[in-house]
Amino acid sequence: MRNPAERLRDIIDAIANIERYSVRGREALEQDELIRTWILYHLQIIGEAAAQLGSAFHDAHPYIPWAQIVAMRNVLVHEYFGVDLHEIWRTVEKDIPILKQQIEMLLKQLEAQGDGE
Repeated sequence: MRNPAERLRDIIDAIANIERYSVRGREALEQDELIRTWILYHLQIIGEAAAQLGSAFHDAHPYIPWAQIVAMRNVLVHEYFGVDLHEIWRTVEKDIPILKQQIEMLLKQLEAQGDGE
């Protein structure tokens, strides 16, 4: 079973993978199927890792919008053909940088407490 620090690192890795291709811009997301699939897949990974952290972990760190992250994963997986690319791009552009900072800070806290093994 993966510990919280490992799941947080999964989120950081997925964010790095999103960043790798999101620098090409919104047009690339909309027009390039491979980039769109890549970004959507890594958003799903973020949501799944967040879900696997569990409600007790979420409650202990309420400043991160866990419910919204998990909800987006559920939409991406279960309503794939109804995905709004405008909303996806807004998430990539506005929410992902904030989430990255929050997760990095949380991971440092866990590692300082000795929970980062």
